[in-house]
Amino acid sequence: MLDILSITAPVFIMIAIGYAAVYSGVFEAAAMRVLGTYVVYLALPALLFKAVSQRPISEVANWSYMTAYLCGSLVVLSAGYFYARKVQKADTTAAAFSAMGMVCSNTGFIGYPILLLMLPSIAGVGLALNMLVENIVLIPLLLAIAEAGQGGPSPVGKMLSKTLKGLIRNPIIIGLVAGLVASFTGLNIPAPLMKPVDMLAASSAAVSLLVIGGTLASVSVRGLSGEIAPTVAGKLLFHPLAVFAATTALPLAGLTPLSPDMQAAAVILAAVPMMGIYPILAQRFGRERSSVVAMLMATVLSFFSLSAVLWAVTTYIL
Repeated sequence: MLDILSITAPVFIMIAIGYAAVYSGVFEAAAMRVLGTYVVYLALPALLFKAVSQRPISEVANWSYMTAYLCGSLVVLSAGYFYARKVQKADTTAAAFSAMGMVCSNTGFIGYPILLLMLPSIAGVGLALNMLVENIVLIPLLLAIAEAGQGGPSPVGKMLSKTLKGLIRNPIIIGLVAGLVASFTGLNIPAPLMKPVDMLAASSAAVSLLVIGGTLASVSVRGLSGEIAPTVAGKLLFHPLAVFAATTALPLAGLTPLSPDMQAAAVILAAVPMMGIYPILAQRFGRERSSVVAMLMATVLSFFSLSAVLWAVTTYIL
């Protein structure tokens, strides 16, 4: 357990430092937006490019990993959406964002730093594979469903078109694609050009955790509704369980089993709280209040749930 705490404690200490920096007034809350923009537009794309470009394309294009993670996520997405619609009597848009909170992990800001401490050799590859699944399938699908709940002519088609255009301009996707091209072609980046990429990539973990803590410092939990409990439980409990089941079932589907390290990475990334832009995406649909509170509660509780998941992973997988 001390080994597990040595992994989770540094991550949550960095989050606490970010929280204290904003709460005490050392940084304005608006500064977290600037730092978050830096991570999303510079540090994470550099990290993804470095992780993908320096590995053979056969290692990066891990179809078994992406299939298992996607299938496990879709099971939780469907169950979460059905529960919100039928049990909580939520409308289509609210149900879509409840499901989004359950399956879209904070891969870059929390998941990657944990993998970097626990499984450094495959941390970058796990990050890249998750980014592909989340940004190309899960987020566009759920945004299209949310848009459908707003009514209007052909909302799903319009939303998918808008999302596709956004993906083309997304710096994270650009970094991924550039890395894939470099990996596929065997391009050797000169050291003077690669050094700035290394420097940006190295800053990603620390700055991203500070941003999470600073963002949570400005969140008020007053008026907390029981409607967020299923979202938090889905994210921290059912998502990693579903992904674990999917990775275990790969041979039954005729797919190559994952190595223990990659199976562990999939389960760990599924167990982290929801992505940092979750409330931002929800804001346009008037769901920012419940989304922010759900993210806060999931982040706080994940200190305990992630420690349990890491113990289970090291005991039964690695």
